[in-house]
Amino acid sequence: MHYDVIIVGGSYAGMAAALQLVRARRSVLMIDAGERRNRFASHSHGFLGQDGVPPGEIAANARRQLKAYPTLTWLEARVEAVTGQVDEFTVRMPDGGSHQGRRMLLATGVTDHLPAVVGLAERWGKTVFHCPYCHGYEIGQGHIGIVGASPMSIHQAELLTDWGDVTLLVNGAVDLSQDARFALERRGVAIEEATIDRIEGHADVVMADGRRLSFTGLFTATRTSPSSSLAEAMGCALEETPMGIQVRTDAESKTSVTGVFACGDVARAPHSVSLAVGNGAMAGAQVHRSLLWPETPVPTQTEGRI
Repeated sequence: MHYDVIIVGGSYAGMAAALQLVRARRSVLMIDAGERRNRFASHSHGFLGQDGVPPGEIAANARRQLKAYPTLTWLEARVEAVTGQVDEFTVRMPDGGSHQGRRMLLATGVTDHLPAVVGLAERWGKTVFHCPYCHGYEIGQGHIGIVGASPMSIHQAELLTDWGDVTLLVNGAVDLSQDARFALERRGVAIEEATIDRIEGHADVVMADGRRLSFTGLFTATRTSPSSSLAEAMGCALEETPMGIQVRTDAESKTSVTGVFACGDVARAPHSVSLAVGNGAMAGAQVHRSLLWPETPVPTQTEGRI
């Protein structure tokens, strides 16, 4: 079967895009490896109508609703490679099979690269977070520790003062200028210069000098990169942002490769479920528009002669 659209990545952005397309009665192949970025979190917050609901439940309900549309095909798998061009893309699978489509939509998400602090990864999504709008309220205005990771940690520390008492644990990862120190102190942020040895218990930070600092929760500014190399392999331009690397897209969710679109965390920042769903819905509509009004190359002088 030659699909109208092949979507790689069946999390929130990919499903939101698929919903617009199947409601336009377009044939959609969704290929998903089942690795949602927020799979480590027990509950999702800040998503209107779904606040406090486990993220797996949100995703499962969305998937059930999508599967009610007869023009959707869902495939649980990974993609090996994508070749071809607009209207004639071929998606190759690890088992040697292949699928054809007119448009490609990449919603593959990103991978969070955490600071190399012992005990931090094990608490990721439980007592260590990155988004205050997603998890700050549950801290209950308690004591918040910011594990230094990049210059973004300064902004994160200033922002989180609306959610509790904040301590920035520099940990040798943040270069604090005098202006930055003044801004942090003005917001009431405590600055801890000592190196972190490890994280234990709920959110206890053991410093290299032996002190133990206990927090209600910890935040850190992760660096992100695309979870799949497909976009780069297809020739899509990437760009650097303060949060990491993402696929470059325009206002219509188009990448630098004709017929290839991208949405969700892999194509925009900042990141949250709400923002991914909104961006995915818009991307789905833009992909549909491209099927109605395909891009046509501007003819050269020779091609334009009669």
